[in-house]
Amino acid sequence: MEILAPVTDFILYLFDFLLHLDRHLSALVSDYGAWIYVILFLIIFCETGLVVTPFLPGDSLLFVAGTVAALGGMNVHLLVALLILAAVLGNTCNYAVGRFLAPRLFKDQRSRWLNPAYLERTHAFFEKYGGAAVVISRFVPIIRTYVPFVAGLGAMPYGRFMLFNIAGALAWVILITYLGYFFGNIPWIKDKQGLIVIGIIVVSLIPVVIGYFKARGEAKKT
Repeated sequence: MEILAPVTDFILYLFDFLLHLDRHLSALVSDYGAWIYVILFLIIFCETGLVVTPFLPGDSLLFVAGTVAALGGMNVHLLVALLILAAVLGNTCNYAVGRFLAPRLFKDQRSRWLNPAYLERTHAFFEKYGGAAVVISRFVPIIRTYVPFVAGLGAMPYGRFMLFNIAGALAWVILITYLGYFFGNIPWIKDKQGLIVIGIIVVSLIPVVIGYFKARGEAKKT
């Protein structure tokens, strides 16, 4: 139990951070001033660019950042520009890592789990659905962290990937950040902001749940 204590404490802290993201972010703005732009840039970059950090806040962070910017804590237009850049660079990094690892992961022709046939299927999937997958995944927590990595594994053409990477980043950051900027400080929304942040996360996960059960149903039929 003592070994699990640090993990439990981290989960509780992360939940508290997400539930009261507005308070934590306001405190960071107060404590770090202009450095808050760098902090938010790094969070979005890591959330989208590193396969080991899908737990970082994404949608909720954009919404609350817009809300805080509306109170004068940040320049919302500069914020949006920097976070779009962070999202594009994050996905690009993830794609590059997947592209680099693909020939090494699938080198063993006899591998049971890393069979080259899987790579061919992934490549075929992104040839057919890749653009939509890259854009739509921006709005789905966890999934958005892995899609660019898999796109790299599947050798999705770089130019095509970047086109949808930029389009997805623009749609994601602009839509959610400006929603927070224009509506986040409406009294009844502000009073329930913690619940709204959790609600954004839950709603964003709905496509994942639907996709899971749909895949299970198709697997049973097969």
